[in-house]
Amino acid sequence: MLERFLDVLNSNGLIAAFAFIGLLMLVCNLAARYLTGGRIHGSAIAIAAGLLLSYIGGVATGGTDGLSDIAMFSGLGIMGGSMLRDFAIVATAFGVDVAELKKAGMNGVIALFAGLAVPFTVGAAIAYAFGYTDPVAVTTIGAGAATYIVGPVTGTAIGAGSDLIALSIAIGLVKSISVMIFTPIVAKRIQLNNPSAALVFGGMMGTTSGVAAGLAATDARLVPYGAMTATFYTGFGCLLGPSIFYLVVRSIVGG
Repeated sequence: MLERFLDVLNSNGLIAAFAFIGLLMLVCNLAARYLTGGRIHGSAIAIAAGLLLSYIGGVATGGTDGLSDIAMFSGLGIMGGSMLRDFAIVATAFGVDVAELKKAGMNGVIALFAGLAVPFTVGAAIAYAFGYTDPVAVTTIGAGAATYIVGPVTGTAIGAGSDLIALSIAIGLVKSISVMIFTPIVAKRIQLNNPSAALVFGGMMGTTSGVAAGLAATDARLVPYGAMTATFYTGFGCLLGPSIFYLVVRSIVGG
C-alpha cells in the first residue's frame, strides 16, 4: 500500500506539490493561531518552514534544488517556479476596484519612487560600509534590499557573481518576512484600513509576498490593492536596478 502511494506521488509531482503545500499551510496557520495568538501570520511561518525544509532537502540529497531533488517532491520545482509565481501575482489584479486604484493618484506614484529609492540607498550604503566597493556588488546588494526578485534580476543583468546574487536574495527575504510580521502590528497606528492606504503601502514596501501576507493578516479585502502596487514596484525595480541605479552607483564609487 505504501509503495503504491509513493508511486502515485512520484508520477503526479505537481498535484503532490499542491497537496504538500496545502498541508504545510494548514499546519502553519494552526501554529499561527494557537501558538502566536494571530500576531504572526501563517504565511510568515510557512516561508520560514519552507526555507528550513529546502535546506534539509539539499543537505539530504546533496543537490541544488532543495526538496525538489527528492522524487516525490519534484513538483515543487514547477510550483515554485517563475511561471506560477508570476501567474499568482498577476491574478491579484482581478480583485482591484479601478475607482479605488485611481484614488491613489500622485500619492501612489510618489510612494513607488520613494519605496524603491530609500531601501536601495540604505542597502547600497550598508554594502559599501562593509567593504563592498565594486559598483556591481553595491548595486546588486542595494537591489536586494528592494526585493528578493529585483536583486537577482539586477545582479544577473550587470554580471554579479552567484555569491552576491545569493546575498541579495537573502536580504530581500529578510525584508519580506519582516513586512509580513510587522504589518498587522502597526496597521492601526498608520491607519492602514482602506484601499488607498493599501495602494500607498504596497508601493512603499514593494515586496509582493510580504505585503500580501501582511495585509491578509490585517484585512483580506486590502490584499489586491497592496499587491497591485507592490507588483508595479517589482517590475519598476527590475528596470531601474541594472540601468539608472547602476549608473548612479558607478558614478559615485567608480569602477
